[in-house]
Amino acid sequence: MKKESKKTNTRVTPIGDRVLVKPFEADDEKSPAGIIIPDTAQKEKPERGKVVAVGEGKRGDDNELIPVSVKVGDTVIFSKYGYDEVKIGDEDYYIISESNILAIIK
Repeated sequence: MKKESKKTNTRVTPIGDRVLVKPFEADDEKSPAGIIIPDTAQKEKPERGKVVAVGEGKRGDDNELIPVSVKVGDTVIFSKYGYDEVKIGDEDYYIISESNILAIIK
């Protein structure tokens, strides 16, 4: 019996200054020298992932739009507890406020 895979064409656009990130798997974590860092050594480190969608930005006090500073394709480091988990199709993603993004890895 053939099992059908359910692919979804759901398109998600974050609202405001939120960013949709595909988190890296634990296996993806390597040091800059290419050494794999075991999961137990990473317990309190910030998380990493790839930006897959961004919101338009947020409004300042003068009602002017302040665009999000990250773009689709950026690899980012974000606060370990500063995200909401969502499942889209069979994939796990995080929705993160721009203020919880700590850095862009270039």
